Amino acid sequence: MPVEKSWTAPVKEESGDSQLLINRSGFDSRTGIYGSVFQLSDQLEVPTDLDLGIASFVLSQFPHPHVAESRIALIDSATNQQLTYAQLHRSIRSLACGLYHLGVRKGDVVFVLSPNSLLYPTICLAIFSIGAILSPANPINTPSEIAKQVLDSGAKFAISSPEELHKLVQTGVFTIVTSRHQSNDDSLSIEALIERCDPRELPEIKVKQSDTAAILYSSGTTGKSKGVMLTHSNFITTVRLVTWYAERTSSQNDIFLAFIPIFHIYGLGFFGLGLFCSGVTTVLMQRFELQAMVNAIQAYKVNNLPAVPPVILALVKYCKGNSSLSTLRRIGSGAAPLSKELIDAFRGQFPWIEIGQGYGLTESCGATSVFVSDEDARAHPGSCGMLVPKFFAKVIDIETGLALPPCKEGELWLKSPTIMKGYLRNEEATAATMDKDGWLKTGDLGYFDEDGFLYIVDRIKELIKHNGYQVAPAELEAVLLGHPNILDAAVIPVEDEESGQIPMAYVVSAAGSELTEEEVIQFVAAQVAPYKKVRIVEFINVIPKSAAGKILRKKLILQRQQHILSKL
Repeated sequence: MPVEKSWTAPVKEESGDSQLLINRSGFDSRTGIYGSVFQLSDQLEVPTDLDLGIASFVLSQFPHPHVAESRIALIDSATNQQLTYAQLHRSIRSLACGLYHLGVRKGDVVFVLSPNSLLYPTICLAIFSIGAILSPANPINTPSEIAKQVLDSGAKFAISSPEELHKLVQTGVFTIVTSRHQSNDDSLSIEALIERCDPRELPEIKVKQSDTAAILYSSGTTGKSKGVMLTHSNFITTVRLVTWYAERTSSQNDIFLAFIPIFHIYGLGFFGLGLFCSGVTTVLMQRFELQAMVNAIQAYKVNNLPAVPPVILALVKYCKGNSSLSTLRRIGSGAAPLSKELIDAFRGQFPWIEIGQGYGLTESCGATSVFVSDEDARAHPGSCGMLVPKFFAKVIDIETGLALPPCKEGELWLKSPTIMKGYLRNEEATAATMDKDGWLKTGDLGYFDEDGFLYIVDRIKELIKHNGYQVAPAELEAVLLGHPNILDAAVIPVEDEESGQIPMAYVVSAAGSELTEEEVIQFVAAQVAPYKKVRIVEFINVIPKSAAGKILRKKLILQRQQHILSKL
């Protein structure tokens, strides 16, 4: 396990012409460091008490008790079941007591396998309350994938929805179901623990900001899935950033819709923790389904929709002229790149909805850059916003290792009090991803413009090397999605003896379309430089993606390799 380093902000000098440049783009030409422009005007205060856990901090930010009794925190979109802030507070404390009396102790890892539900935030905050460590997983994972995570994380306890319980059998880990299987079932469940346990029986448990709070699994910047260790301190700063964002975008009275999975850092930061500190109402969906989402927006008059690019694409392709979205005022996109072309298409159909994208990683405990105004988002299409307070960045030339000024592409490095503690029991991967001074090497190719707006070009390892040129798959995917008969697309590299690699496109075409490979190739060729042209096209039914909406290129590359081998 890596030695924990204390976080310090990079030193910034305050005199001379360089300060003028700092004020505009956030870039200090003497250090090669970009700082958040927001830090010049926004004083983001973060608790300095070292003996403070994320659960205590979040609960302390709940609405005043007399308001909490009536203010709705969560609504289940499928059942209309509602939970007030007061009920949520009591549930968290009761479950924490119940877990403690079952033997869960500080430092124990609790594995959680469940889709979104009203119980999910309660489970997360109860685990944090007693100093245990949360390790959530995607419920669509296979039993073997789940067994690997349980083993790697060292989980001593598990919590599972009834539908996924069978996937944990082979692990042998003591498991509690979220809810009863049947109405007359008296088996141990989270619901029963909440009902039976008196929070006054919970002993005082000292939790420090430096303690590990969660182990989330991410492919990270070096390929194989690894356990990202996030501390209570990481989450406390992340939560303050969420409340800052809500204040900056005047979202404190909004109704949010959550289909983003809470097992993902995007969902955990927003819906499992951060938004509770702004007192908003969140409508929860168990999982994404387009028509169910549209129905929920209409039924609950949803104003704010944190989303991912595939959802925005679906709205553009399938919801033309749909008045059900009339209450929406803001959509935020994260987890994967959102192209300028898709943003323009969305604005053309839904001109009253503000749309902007942000950027973040599991290793950074959530968002590192966002848009807080529609005016800025419109003026900087394709950008994922500006660095949020408490963040610093470098753009490193991938050939020379030198820090680059605005408008020069390189690998994005980040430093912040939200940056992970390291990868669980993987010193080699931690050393490859974090330098000795605590800078996180993201593995993403990007740049800042002269106004301090960040642009992510693509993953460095996913760049296609064609005749010495670098081709970004995301750029070609954005072009492909501009075709009226293409519903979705992904681009991968294919090995080529003459040029090294060539771009190949997997395309999902519209029903009834007679689109041909040659038409797709010519459509792209007319819009890009010759070396970027797509050379091969294959039509498929669906593009494989992660729960967060990221294209699973490795699956497509493997599929292509298997196709070639089958012909040998």
